[in-house]
Amino acid sequence: MRIVFPRHNRTADFPVVRDVAGLAWIANLGCIDLNVWPTHVETLELPDYLLIDLDPTDGNPWSHVREIALVVREVTEELGLPSFPKTSGATGLHILVPIEPELGFKDVRRCAKAIAEEVERRIDDQAVATTTWKVADRIGVFVDFGQNARDRTIAAAYSIRPTPDARASAPLRWDEVATVEPEAFTLETMSARVEAVGDPSAGMDASRVSLVPCFEALGLDPPAL
Repeated sequence: MRIVFPRHNRTADFPVVRDVAGLAWIANLGCIDLNVWPTHVETLELPDYLLIDLDPTDGNPWSHVREIALVVREVTEELGLPSFPKTSGATGLHILVPIEPELGFKDVRRCAKAIAEEVERRIDDQAVATTTWKVADRIGVFVDFGQNARDRTIAAAYSIRPTPDARASAPLRWDEVATVEPEAFTLETMSARVEAVGDPSAGMDASRVSLVPCFEALGLDPPAL
């Protein structure tokens, strides 16, 4: 599928994978770390999930990531939003909120920013959680809302990352988050995990809700529909 990037006056051709044969074709090309858009082909300009990306910088303990993730869940639950956590497979943790594809990227980002700022406010410790945009000014874990953009992608669930232990981006149950260790999920361990617990993200698409009511709850101007 050809994607147009108006800001940069260029285009790019992206593969659309719909079956196992398509995945095998991509793997045969040497593409192991798969990164995906937050949209479906049919609704390319309308995201179908909101993302909060917990991104620790050097020196931030993983325990802070887990602590922040649980506050993200608290905030999203109060807003009536389902959420699905997964390790990034690198250093962070992704929390995906499945939403109806009805809003553009700018509105989804506005909502994600307000959620991130509420999480920051509740933790109330910049050494633990921050939404500070400038990297040099950050101390704690970055509660990143900026990934909600048209040209941003994240590692697909179960994608293997370029780490020495071939770490995987692993979907999680919420009851695992408080004690999860990302190094537990690798190319060698994921088959046994899926066999034991199934796919914690299996119900994500069926859980989509409208993000529109959250704007008033967060004190935001209404979205453009």
